[in-house]
Amino acid sequence: MTRPVVVTGVGAVTPLGVGADVLHARLVSGETGLADGDGRCDAFDRDTPLTRREQRRHARFAQLALVAADEALRQAGWTDGGLPCAPEDVLCAVGTGLGGAPDHAGAEPSPLTVPLMMPNSAAAGLSMRYGLGGESFAPCGACAAGAQAIGFALRSLRRGDAAAAVVGGAEAASVPLVRDSFGFAGALSPTGRCLPFDERRDGFVMGEGAGVLVLETLEGATARGATVLGRVLGYGATSDAHHLTAPPPDGRPAAECVRRALADARVAPADLCYINAHGTGTRLNDEAEIRSLRQTLGDDLAGIPVSSTKAATGHLFGAGGAVEAVITLAALREGKAPPTTGTEQPDPALGPLDHVLAPRALAPRSQGLIGLSDSFGFGGHNAALVLGAP
Repeated sequence: MTRPVVVTGVGAVTPLGVGADVLHARLVSGETGLADGDGRCDAFDRDTPLTRREQRRHARFAQLALVAADEALRQAGWTDGGLPCAPEDVLCAVGTGLGGAPDHAGAEPSPLTVPLMMPNSAAAGLSMRYGLGGESFAPCGACAAGAQAIGFALRSLRRGDAAAAVVGGAEAASVPLVRDSFGFAGALSPTGRCLPFDERRDGFVMGEGAGVLVLETLEGATARGATVLGRVLGYGATSDAHHLTAPPPDGRPAAECVRRALADARVAPADLCYINAHGTGTRLNDEAEIRSLRQTLGDDLAGIPVSSTKAATGHLFGAGGAVEAVITLAALREGKAPPTTGTEQPDPALGPLDHVLAPRALAPRSQGLIGLSDSFGFGGHNAALVLGAP
């Protein structure tokens, strides 16, 4: 029998502020963290939670992960009471697309240059800070990396390879080199607005941030009296095997990814009450995503509330899947979906969709409050998570 996996702690640092509660509250208020065509974590103060040594030895993306993890572990009750199991039974995976390379490429050589650039440095930093002695690594599936970390942990906990996990994603790539490169590729919004699924959409806006979740088996969480914040029900992943940046025209690999996540969770399309879409705001990717969702969900898609929170956070790349999992869990737990901020003219070419254009109360379906969060990354990496309310 599959061991149920639950969430007992969440943490987030995003352009909307520091804290998972702040993130959800500002999203459902229709606020945005984007300014001047960029999504920076301006409220992040590294001097508050991090020691000088940690600041020197961790790139910005890893610093964001450390702060998000501190919130998640405190909420889970791990910081005061210690780890709930043997250290070697705690998995740690923090996904990223570019790691610390954007900040330190071309920097003056020093003994710390390579550790600062390493994409696995966030996972290493978390494992050292909290004494997590199990497997630790960094999924690097571009924009799917954060979701990949959660999916790997789900499978590990189900199999009994780990008793608990600290997982998520982090990214801080909003630097001139990366921004200019995306600009030359025609992917960034020239107007500085992110309008997913809107007929006026013209590209994405870059953001930075981190999202971290504490996962445990239901048995373990119940035994120690932990508060359950949500459930991780299913995970699916595929590869396009097509192109480094463009999705295949037929959308089949992404559709199969979602189908596998639903099958893993043992839920039907009609059981979904919310979809937190990848929704980048580029014409090509929005069309490809909806095409794939329609293949898998069929006529049910038109009746499922759908929104993209990248409209308010920006595109967080490797952090996106984890931050959006935190958002989806909050929406299910509170029974309220955040809107696609700024989208006012849904593109009719995308077909019938139940766009969330204002905060929306969610109605439970036959299996309660269940949502889907999908993430599609450069390189053709597809990942989808099915999540549930407590």
